[in-house]
Amino acid sequence: MLSLENTENAFANRSDKELKKAHFVFKVLAVSWLNAIGTKLTMIALNLRLPVKSLIKWTVFDHFCGGETIDGCNPRVKSLYQYKVGTILDYSVEGDQNEKAYENCLTQLLEGLKLAEKEEAIPFCVVKLTGLIPFDILEKLDAKKKLTEKQQQAFERGKNRVHQIASAAKTANTPFMIDAEESWIQNTIDAIVFDLMLEFNKEKALIYNTAQMYRHDRLQYIKDLFAHSEENKIHIGLKIVRGAYMEKERERAKDKGYPSPIQVDKAATDRDYDLALAFCAEHHDTIAICCGTHNEASSLLLTELMKQRGISKENNYFYFAQLLGMSDHISYNLSKEGYNVAKYVPYGPVKEVMPYLIRRANENTSVAGQTGRELSLIRKELKRRSL
Repeated sequence: MLSLENTENAFANRSDKELKKAHFVFKVLAVSWLNAIGTKLTMIALNLRLPVKSLIKWTVFDHFCGGETIDGCNPRVKSLYQYKVGTILDYSVEGDQNEKAYENCLTQLLEGLKLAEKEEAIPFCVVKLTGLIPFDILEKLDAKKKLTEKQQQAFERGKNRVHQIASAAKTANTPFMIDAEESWIQNTIDAIVFDLMLEFNKEKALIYNTAQMYRHDRLQYIKDLFAHSEENKIHIGLKIVRGAYMEKERERAKDKGYPSPIQVDKAATDRDYDLALAFCAEHHDTIAICCGTHNEASSLLLTELMKQRGISKENNYFYFAQLLGMSDHISYNLSKEGYNVAKYVPYGPVKEVMPYLIRRANENTSVAGQTGRELSLIRKELKRRSL
């Protein structure tokens, strides 16, 4: 019987020193006011060029990130793969919206795909399209507004970058995932990704879209996408997550006076998440999924669905994924049982990755029980080791 409670498996990759440091990181995250003040002071200190980088690198950066460069991620990639846990390289520099930043993001992604072509420890690469295409242009297209000639040219350059990545993914034979973003640009992202699927997913799932199941329309989106795939004789790649922009979505809907796209409660999100897993398992010949979750019940459900459908644990259309530094009890226990597992491994210069790290910190304090769960498991393992 598969259990996700085995902390010896969960923290087998961590030395006693590393486990104690993880305990310290989550203890800090557990104090909401300290967390809030700390993240603000950290950004101020970095902007003032105060000597705090080494402290950040030693604590939260080292815990949640792979390194500052792709090469810097190599030790973490190898460490994970010793336990058959793959790496999803995630260039996590956010915020800059200019051509130089887009081209740099493109370069990083192409380098990541070249590495993945040679390295079986990297089963996927991933990108947010706003790292390649201006957010305001995606927003304007989603609102069905006409682009200026200059904006149209910028959009075409962005689409060309995305196509370069898809072509490189095909050459590298490495599936490429496109993250979900805010609902007011998601329809345009969905359309871009579907066009890529039409071109690149004829033989297998190479291009993946992401469905955030905290949106009440995403289960229907998945069913509609499957119907379109049947008509066009293509495979579908889907990363299924609960979602990352809930407060922002609800606030915008309230401010602008439109119905919130977010589910009425967590129970509805959990229901649709699990229904999405069941639907994908039912159509496993043409739907490939990456089950991105820190939820034990959903992870265990997918293992049961795979058994019921006779889907092999090694079937590369079925992956489980968690963020680096979180939910190791899910990742390593599933991997120990032979399931395909990968960790999202963010990387980038410390200062530029801080917005990502702040979001991780905020999510840990806002997701009910997440930090407490991490701490309880770490303490259980510390006790087992009698540390």
